Amino acid sequence: MRKTIMTVGFALMGLPVAAIAQSIELEDTCKSVAKSFFMTDQLAIGTVQSFPELKPPGVRMTYSTRQGTAAAEMTDSFECQFEKAQRPHNLVRFCVSSTCYSPTVDDGDRKRRFEEMRTLLSRAEK
Repeated sequence: MRKTIMTVGFALMGLPVAAIAQSIELEDTCKSVAKSFFMTDQLAIGTVQSFPELKPPGVRMTYSTRQGTAAAEMTDSFECQFEKAQRPHNLVRFCVSSTCYSPTVDDGDRKRRFEEMRTLLSRAEK
């Protein structure tokens, strides 16, 4: 109860607070996409924001491929958009910094990487 009161108080003062509607499931799925994309089990994750209430639902996060990097020093971003907030989420697009991957992108290699990530996610959900 005290934490809720403090969070509301900070929000009213205009100070940043963690989003109340964060979605751990969406975040975990996006982290899985990022790890698969970089082909690593070790990916340092910094700040994570999820938006299950948006259309399409999505996640943004900072990351580093170097272990031990402080969250404040992470400037690279990874974003995921999904068909729905509930499982299976169905990946519809993801971006690594300013490069985006989707089934409709003109670049054949980016389209292929997208299909690979979608395939790996569908295997993991079975």
